[in-house]
Amino acid sequence: MAPNPQRQIIAVSDPAALAEAAADRIVARILANSGRVAICLSGGSSPKQLFQLLATEAYRDRIPWDRVHWFIGDERFVPADSALNNMTMARQAFLDRCAPPANVHPIATENTDPLEAARRYEHELKSFYGADQIDAARPLFDLVLLGVGPDGHTASLFPGYPAIEEKTRWVVDVPKAHVEPFVPRITLTLPALGSCREMLFEAGGSGKRAILTQVLDGADLPANRAHSRGGETVWLLDRAALPENFRE
Repeated sequence: MAPNPQRQIIAVSDPAALAEAAADRIVARILANSGRVAICLSGGSSPKQLFQLLATEAYRDRIPWDRVHWFIGDERFVPADSALNNMTMARQAFLDRCAPPANVHPIATENTDPLEAARRYEHELKSFYGADQIDAARPLFDLVLLGVGPDGHTASLFPGYPAIEEKTRWVVDVPKAHVEPFVPRITLTLPALGSCREMLFEAGGSGKRAILTQVLDGADLPANRAHSRGGETVWLLDRAALPENFRE
C-alpha cells in the first residue's frame, strides 16, 4: 500500500503542544457547524491530556455543549466503572463536568454480550444519523479522533482481523484483542469511522516512532486504511514520535 497522498502531517514540539493542537482542531470543527455536532472520541490513555484540556476554561467556554454529541470509536467489553473502560476515562476527564448526560453516547457493556452491544450501538448511531445507509454527502461525524497502537491498529481494528474488511456494518464485535488488555472489544468499522468531515490521528512519544514509520511509509495496516471519505485526514504528531524521514 502506497502512502496516502491525501493525508496531512502536522508536527508539534511536545505532548502539551500536541494536546493543545488537537483541542484547537476539535473546537474549530464544532464551531464550523451551526447545527447538531457529532464527535467520535478515541480510547486508551493517549488522549487523556487532550480530554483534560477540553475541560479547562480556555476551551470549555468556547464549546456549545448543548448541541455537541460525543460518541466513542471503540470500547473494551468491561464494566462501565472499570478503569479499562474507554468512555469512562473520557467522562472522568471532561464529559461529566461539561456535557449534558443525554449528549454522551457510550457503548453499553452491562447486561449484554459483545455482539449484542455492537448491534445496539449500531442502532443508536443509525437513529442519531436518521438513516440506515451512509450518504457520502452527509457525514456521520464532524470529527473522528483516533490513535495508533504498537501493531498498527486503530480503534479496535487489528491487523488481519475480519473486522478490518467489514463493508456494510457500522459496528462489530471483536472477540479477542490483538494487544493488552486481552478482552473482547466493540468497534466502529472503517465505513462508519470514515464518514467524517475530519479524521484526526493523535500520536506522541518516541514509543510510537517505529510503528509510525511503517504506517506513514504505506504499510498495509489498519491505521493506514482509515481515512476520511470526502473530508480531511490529519496526523498530528509530536517531535518525539515523528519518523526520521519526515523530519526537516
